[in-house]
Amino acid sequence: MTLSEMSRNYQESAAAIHGRIVELRIQEQAQADPEESFRLRRRIDELMPLWREARELAVLTAHYYDRSYHKNEHYTL
Repeated sequence: MTLSEMSRNYQESAAAIHGRIVELRIQEQAQADPEESFRLRRRIDELMPLWREARELAVLTAHYYDRSYHKNEHYTL
């Protein structure tokens, strides 16, 4: 698998995670039960770092060999 293929996979994963976050937010706003609303909010909070990481890795793998690309310090050794 090449880095560009990995980048596309990360982009697809990020889109899927974001779609789920949007669904959960809609459910949360429509929820009357505070306990269920809290559960949905907690699940959204758990998905947010996964979404951010997938987006960051998509960019990193897409531009890994570009000389002008300033790499994210989070993913460098």
